[in-house]
Amino acid sequence: MTAPLEFRGVSVAYEGSDRPALSQVDLLVDEGEFVLVAGETGSGKSTLLRAACGLVPHFTGGTLAGRVVVAGRDTATHRPRDLADAIGYVGQNPAATFVADIVEDELAYTMENLGIAPDVMRRRVEETLDLLGIAELRDRPLATLSGGQQQRVAIAAVLTAAPRLLVLDEPTSALDPVAAEDVLSSLARLVHDVAMTIVVAEHRLERIVHLVDRVVLLDRSGRIETGPPAEVFRTATIGPPVVRLGRALGWDPLPLSVRDARRSAADLRTRLAAAAVPTHRAAGSAVASLRRVTFRYGGVTALDGVDIDIASGQIAAVMGRNGAGKSTLLHLLAGAIEARTGSVTVGGADPRRLSGRELIARVGLVPQDPGLLLYADRVDTECALADREGGLASGTTAEVLRELAPDLPADRHPRDLSEGQRLLLALAVVLAHRPPLVLLDEPTRGLDPHAKERLAAALGHLADDGAAVVLATHDVELAAALVDRVIVLADGDVITDGDARSVLCHSPTLAPQVARILAPLELLTVEDVAAALHEVG
Repeated sequence: MTAPLEFRGVSVAYEGSDRPALSQVDLLVDEGEFVLVAGETGSGKSTLLRAACGLVPHFTGGTLAGRVVVAGRDTATHRPRDLADAIGYVGQNPAATFVADIVEDELAYTMENLGIAPDVMRRRVEETLDLLGIAELRDRPLATLSGGQQQRVAIAAVLTAAPRLLVLDEPTSALDPVAAEDVLSSLARLVHDVAMTIVVAEHRLERIVHLVDRVVLLDRSGRIETGPPAEVFRTATIGPPVVRLGRALGWDPLPLSVRDARRSAADLRTRLAAAAVPTHRAAGSAVASLRRVTFRYGGVTALDGVDIDIASGQIAAVMGRNGAGKSTLLHLLAGAIEARTGSVTVGGADPRRLSGRELIARVGLVPQDPGLLLYADRVDTECALADREGGLASGTTAEVLRELAPDLPADRHPRDLSEGQRLLLALAVVLAHRPPLVLLDEPTRGLDPHAKERLAAALGHLADDGAAVVLATHDVELAAALVDRVIVLADGDVITDGDARSVLCHSPTLAPQVARILAPLELLTVEDVAAALHEVG
């Protein structure tokens, strides 16, 4: 039997880039393997996945050398539509690919294009609905689904074509922890129950590394290292907190799951029991407030009588499941939408009543789609435009960008950047103005651990200088490392609002890996553990 996927000396180069996206990649993916593709932002992960299903170079452009073979078919001579029955691809934004209005119609669409007989179509739809546990969604409009539900429907839509191989690009980047676990559990079930071959790119390594058989790690030169997760991550510069803790303490074997690490940490918990708990930044004066705010989308209540004050000099995380009202809260503070009832003030003024220049001076919002803030055809032009529009000294935005993404090419078109790189560019545009209130909606989507560290450092400096920073995020590891306060929303209500350490350590769904390993100690990060070990000697 031919292998589901094979790369033979594959290199990919894009016009205008000073280095290849992939360089001499040799990779064989066996039947029934669950493979994780990891690496820094812009290292070529998405290019590798798109090359696997023929999108590179047929739709994305670029020059491909070598051979990519899918179930015995060379992608050079078989376009993506010719591979639909062999490989299914789910991109970073599955909702953007939906073509129907109703879930069941979306599942049938690919089969209709392949000319599959109606009785076979009906059987496959039913089997796929049951396989992914979404039978109750069959008649639901796609627009009414949560992020996790949309992701599972997108996976189901490609599975109805009965491919041997499934490829997914950042499938959990926009999902809350529970929805992400549901999606990844569905993928693991496909591997173990029906021997599906799955290749997935994912930056949230803590969510997936314990599930996969093998890791393909890309470096910035486009080359790969591959092997079992414990072998690859023992020497890699990236890794989930459980791996970094194991490396720091010299544990062997290297743990990949909280369960394995907790078994190794019994003596460590005893040793650290007397260590002091680190403190967060103290709150300053209120720079923004919501009073009895209600907002509805049609008949759906997104926020219901919410009262919140945002303090200067602090970083707050707004958390909760998909659809809880997090993005709505940020858009209200940014003046992008108007409350149905109640009041919103930023710096004592209603943001909806401020001029464009006044609003930029008080509040900066980076939305989930960073492309909405980008207008120019080059990175350096975008930076210069931001300087002119904000009345900033020439080079201000470019300097902020260098801090966030030092290797980002100045001559690239923003649309040719990875999603993570576009996000960093949009962040630079907003942060260059140094507004007293900074709002970020899912700011780590598409970011590798090193880029997240640079982002956290930049936001920490803003808070230290007195700015108020609010993140709507599902990234519990970012929250553990960065934020001072956690606000948890559910169905439009504030259900928790308190010190980040207390909230995160005592939440079964929001606790980061280190907190789970060391519970009941209130330590959140590997850095917390290192400091505690230094204290107790």
